[in-house]
Amino acid sequence: MDRRSFFTSAALAGGAAVAPTVGHAVEPLGRKTPSRLRLSCCAYSFRQYLQGNDRTLSLEDFIGLCAEWGLDGVELTSYYFDEQTPAYCHRLRRACFLAGLDLSATAVGNAFAVPPGEGRAKQLETIRQWVDLAAEMGAPCIRVFGGPVPKDATLEQATAWAVETLQEAEPLAAARGIYLALENHGGVTATADGVLAILQAVDSQWVGANLDTGNFHGSDPYEELARVAPYAVNAHVKTAVQPQGQPAAPADYARLVQLLRDASFSGYLSLEYEAAEDPKTAVPRVLGEIRAAMG
Repeated sequence: MDRRSFFTSAALAGGAAVAPTVGHAVEPLGRKTPSRLRLSCCAYSFRQYLQGNDRTLSLEDFIGLCAEWGLDGVELTSYYFDEQTPAYCHRLRRACFLAGLDLSATAVGNAFAVPPGEGRAKQLETIRQWVDLAAEMGAPCIRVFGGPVPKDATLEQATAWAVETLQEAEPLAAARGIYLALENHGGVTATADGVLAILQAVDSQWVGANLDTGNFHGSDPYEELARVAPYAVNAHVKTAVQPQGQPAAPADYARLVQLLRDASFSGYLSLEYEAAEDPKTAVPRVLGEIRAAMG
């Protein structure tokens, strides 16, 4: 039995799948060129200004700010779109082009760890819709979530469901040349083992990792980040790292940059700001700190 059918068979039988051995995970991306890092920012960093009836920023305003800060790209989170139409995506694509910015990625809210049925069908429809929109606006990558472990399910069963659903979503993305970037974001992707097990089972050139530097909370988050980095197609940089049982500590940007370079990662470091200080003052400063670490 191959590694795809292993998970599928276990889930359909209602049993618990055992995660594949991480030591034999799907091969890294095999980049042969020197690491090239670019700087971006996630629209999520300005969420309090981009949503609600009294919002004070549009995504086009955010694009303008990123241009002022001298960034290379922007990540436009799906939550803040005025419309989910090709015409609106073309407006955003034009705004990025005229500002001299790449559209580094978009990001959706989803949960792949769901059993077969109506819930899974809705998740797949979300991915289908956003793959098409990503292609319209020229975003090469979509950040996706594995999802939480559903009530009354085991971690193994939830992982099997996540693999199944991601396997069904993968052809939708591959057909449009769009990467699905699985983020380490709790639930079935709370650990490096969990992320790598899913990537192994899906085993696709159009599925990689969205490496979030603040979302591993084991005894050594940097070690887990280093293990997933060879599979990363996008990276979210947070301002803090929090090992298990310890208070949050400021992120070591130089260490994060080095582990990505050691993994031959080329692509975007997108700041995803979540700290308490107003992003209007904090984000430009943090971007400067990350840029200095990039050298």
